[in-house]
Amino acid sequence: MTKQGFEIADVAGTTTLNNGVEMPYLGLGVMNITNVPDAVVWAAEAGYRLFDTAMIYKNEAEVGKGIRATGLSRAEIFITSKCWNSDQGYDSALAAFDASLDRLGLDYLDLYLVHWPVAGTYKETWRALEALYRAERVRAIGVSNFMRHHLEDLLTGADVVPMVNQMEFHPLLVQQDLVDFCADAGVQYQAWSPLMSGRIAQVGSLHDLAARYDRTFAQVVLRWSLQKGVATIPKSSTRSRIEENACLFDFELSPDDVARIDALDAGKRVGPDPDDFDL
Repeated sequence: MTKQGFEIADVAGTTTLNNGVEMPYLGLGVMNITNVPDAVVWAAEAGYRLFDTAMIYKNEAEVGKGIRATGLSRAEIFITSKCWNSDQGYDSALAAFDASLDRLGLDYLDLYLVHWPVAGTYKETWRALEALYRAERVRAIGVSNFMRHHLEDLLTGADVVPMVNQMEFHPLLVQQDLVDFCADAGVQYQAWSPLMSGRIAQVGSLHDLAARYDRTFAQVVLRWSLQKGVATIPKSSTRSRIEENACLFDFELSPDDVARIDALDAGKRVGPDPDDFDL
């Protein structure tokens, strides 16, 4: 059992969010990938049940097409989308949610996130998400790219504690203080760009670990994320990579090796800085 509260079992395993909703701790991210419907089907065949998209990815309709092609029932899958920055604010966030549902072809979402902490509007956006949650149009709500001070500010007026904080997270950007703060607040940490947008093999210190466990760099890093209680959504449009990224459940990193990867933290981002973005 991790501090975040989930046991690592298999590809179908879940973490229990602070409202009791079960969220898969492994999912497929679809930002900037090709052949989205095929990737969704391949992932489903490999056992993935969480699919993460956003309005700004401009592929919600393709995700919906892929979901329908899987043959899985709606109750078997977990779909996340996000409110983009230009749609933030109370009324505009409600309209953005409806538009995302329409593109996906769904009646409800499993998780809806405030995509970035846009100054002056994210509290109103959160108020809209709370209304959607109370109306049972979404099973869980959360945020993305919120640093501690953003979360603390949000919580001063929130009626609902975010269930998830989706953050850039990989060996060169651990942000352990933020991970711990979220765990203590009951907010599930979820990693975007866990493989550094495909650059994970450039982290030379991982070579020995990959060889020792006879695993790929990606498998070592994704397993490390799960052992730290951080849910993860690696992205890929290649069937073999999607399948490979799900092969995480027949080995375990030692505590020393988890700490060794933690020690690689250099505060290095591959995406925008939540304290300095213009998106």
